[in-house]
Amino acid sequence: MKKIHLLLVVLLIFFTVPTFANVLAEFKGKVTDANTKEPLSGATVYISDLKATTTTNSNGEFTFTNVPAKGKFLVEVRYVGYKTTSQQVDLSSNATVTFALEASVIESAEVVITGTPYSSNNKTNSLAVVSVNREKLAQSAGTNIIDAVSKVPGISQVTTGGAISKPSIRGLGYNRVLTIVDGAREEAQQWGDEHGVEVDQFSANRIEILKGPASLLYGSDALGGVINIIDDLVPPAGDFNGNFTTSYGTNNGLTASSLMLQGNTNGFVYRGRVSYKNAYGFSYKDHTVPNSGFNETNFNTMLGLNKTWGYAHLSLSRFNTNVGLVEEGPDANGDYLDEDGNVISNSDAKKRKLGLPFQNINHYRAAINSNILLGGGQLKTTLALQRNIRKEFEESKDEPGLNLGLNSYTYDVKYSFANSGTWEPTIGVQGMHQTNVNTGDEFLIPDYVSDNIGVFAYLKRNFKNGALNAGVRYDYKNIDGKDLFEDGNQVFTAFNNNFSNVSGSVGFAFELAKNLNLKGNVGSGFRAPNIAELGANGKHEGTFRYEVGNSNLKQETSLQFDLGLEYNAEKVTLGLNAYSNRIYNYIYPGNFNNETIPYDEEDGTVSILPLYRFVQTDAQFLGGEASVDFHLIKSLHFENTFAYVRAKNLADNSALPFIPAASLNNELRFEPTIKGLKDSFIKIGVTNVFKQNRFDSFETETDGYTLLDAGIGTSLKVKNGKINIWLTGQNLTDKLYYNHQSRYKPAGIYNAGRNVSLGISVPLL
Repeated sequence: MKKIHLLLVVLLIFFTVPTFANVLAEFKGKVTDANTKEPLSGATVYISDLKATTTTNSNGEFTFTNVPAKGKFLVEVRYVGYKTTSQQVDLSSNATVTFALEASVIESAEVVITGTPYSSNNKTNSLAVVSVNREKLAQSAGTNIIDAVSKVPGISQVTTGGAISKPSIRGLGYNRVLTIVDGAREEAQQWGDEHGVEVDQFSANRIEILKGPASLLYGSDALGGVINIIDDLVPPAGDFNGNFTTSYGTNNGLTASSLMLQGNTNGFVYRGRVSYKNAYGFSYKDHTVPNSGFNETNFNTMLGLNKTWGYAHLSLSRFNTNVGLVEEGPDANGDYLDEDGNVISNSDAKKRKLGLPFQNINHYRAAINSNILLGGGQLKTTLALQRNIRKEFEESKDEPGLNLGLNSYTYDVKYSFANSGTWEPTIGVQGMHQTNVNTGDEFLIPDYVSDNIGVFAYLKRNFKNGALNAGVRYDYKNIDGKDLFEDGNQVFTAFNNNFSNVSGSVGFAFELAKNLNLKGNVGSGFRAPNIAELGANGKHEGTFRYEVGNSNLKQETSLQFDLGLEYNAEKVTLGLNAYSNRIYNYIYPGNFNNETIPYDEEDGTVSILPLYRFVQTDAQFLGGEASVDFHLIKSLHFENTFAYVRAKNLADNSALPFIPAASLNNELRFEPTIKGLKDSFIKIGVTNVFKQNRFDSFETETDGYTLLDAGIGTSLKVKNGKINIWLTGQNLTDKLYYNHQSRYKPAGIYNAGRNVSLGISVPLL
């Protein structure tokens, strides 16, 4: 496998070096109002496939420099108060392209790049994709990046306190949802409950969420969908700017700040960011949960070239977090007790210094992303090295009990043939080499070596009123678990498993009438069992359970049917999605027959833990999402979303565990025009989560609840951009509630209560 990695790098260098001699090229255009023909100053123009952006001047004109002299690319134009528009442009033409924007009170769907090798307008994309921009991420006041998108219909989160959120798409999470960062799949022991997505929340310019099987383009672990975290595009040539963002939350004292600087000097692009977050224990009603705080320090930088041959960017990052782990819930009086049985006061629980046990995670990532124009097409590559070091400290802050070191080498190489505007064929190869080593004195998973490779072919056919797409893929994965002995006792038994699969997808997007689009997709998915499912044998700290894996598990395969209808009129938008997802050999952990196991703690005591085993069954997921957005007047928005998923074990028609309850979100947003200010808003939102009365035998019913949110914000235009200020409140009634997917629910720990967050973002230079 390492030889394959080396060969791919050599081929990449061999093919791309001759292209560096391309002549310097420019692309010019103009943006106007479609009705008045007046130029629009300050419109933002994007070419996502080239990671390039610029803005229009006072005459509505824009210029891209250091772009290819030929090739067809999708150019996107955005301007507040107008419909976002996109158009495929042939850069070999010297003609100035004019974009005429139509005034609109509706924010039209953004161009998405997830799910198709070429950037494409959402109207021609058959997959269900939702995009959340930076402004909405900030205004959500989420404590982490997944918390910030959890109200998107079809998206939920498995939480362990305020610091840890794992994404779930249509009821599927963990290794069934792939997270993409810097163009590379994140590999960070994502099977675990005690940590979330390990990426700087501030670095996301937007998040694109692909709902449904994405195994065709991403391989194993994308059976449920993809969370694609996309960084900023590079600034215009000759520009140097920055930004400072900071916020404070009252519930857990969360302070979060980030400083970013970036520039573009004749196509040499660079960016640096440092971020810090710190929080004490989260609260509900009159109680603060002790040792549920966290702190996080992130560094990332990007260096690259944007030239006539395409672009190549090197991204380096370090994510570091310390997360307190809660061992016990409250007593019968709702109080939290220390080791001596004394009540822990709220003032003590609000101390920012973490106690034992806690977890320390360092995640290092180096990724090279490039898009090289070659033979009339585009060669896109992502080569990444990741190192994840996860330590759990239980009895000592100096010596970790659990100490896992995971090294992952991933590659993703796609070649999209010359785009004629009609046919878009793409072929690709992806793979990973991974090693995991235990160096602590406690064990949960074995040492292992894993290799996988996948090849695929994808074809999209564009028509005047829509598009068809189809693809096929083959995957192979080998995982080699190692023996491990402790004090003469065998903790793990060696195993060697091979998995392979052929998957495919067929989809369409068609404009039935003006503003009315129909989408459909049939896709198969594939997921090999993860290392915990195959080989776990230990205490899962912070989740109150002991897990035992099963090395005889089979791979999961799925077949999903997805149908969507979108309507975008002048004052109303409507979206409907329905899906059926059948998963064969579905893997899940369960505490069957209330089985328990004695566990020797490091302090000499013996704990009795519930024993969870991994089993398989055929499963059926049925559900849908709906959204309705009314803009009865220009400044008033009424947004509504609904999501529901029903999952059952086909062996006995019983419910599957860890399935989110149905939810209904309503938000009324008023955007007044205030002299001297921009983007002002006042919003009030109501979240209704229904009772979850379908649950597995080891779970309990979860009552429904209603949460009230509100917010206010505005922007002040300054010479080098705008200053954004916002004040938001979540759970303003301080409702006591359990989310069905909260890992603290079995211990009787409620979800977070009232939180008020104040934030400001200031441009620099």
